[in-house]
Amino acid sequence: MNADLPPVEFGFPGPLRDALIAAMRSGAKTTTTSLLREYEIEDESLPMIGQRGVVIDSEGKESFVIETTEIATVRLGDVPLEHAVSEGEGYESVAQWREAHSRFWSSAAMRAELGSDVELTDDTLVVLERFIVIR
Repeated sequence: MNADLPPVEFGFPGPLRDALIAAMRSGAKTTTTSLLREYEIEDESLPMIGQRGVVIDSEGKESFVIETTEIATVRLGDVPLEHAVSEGEGYESVAQWREAHSRFWSSAAMRAELGSDVELTDDTLVVLERFIVIR
């Protein structure tokens, strides 16, 4: 792959990451969502349209390159159905999507990552990203 590209990790290593990578490979997953707080804690810039990164699998190996095609910061209460469905995890409603993401964002692993409990409300800011698989 390209050593000049930043690594991109989805979820945590294990079954969830493996499933997300498989969904990206199949073309089912073309969007992802992060808490804005994740970027703030890491002091990391938001992805930009045209930015590419190397997706890292559960074993720490490079899988493929993705390119960001859209980016938006919205309230959790304003995530559209099309974005939720495009996450490629079988969501049929925004409520299903939100319940699964709330469970993930409230998990012990995420609390450790974020440094505290996360209070999720309709006003919590999330980053919506659309991407394509390059190779």
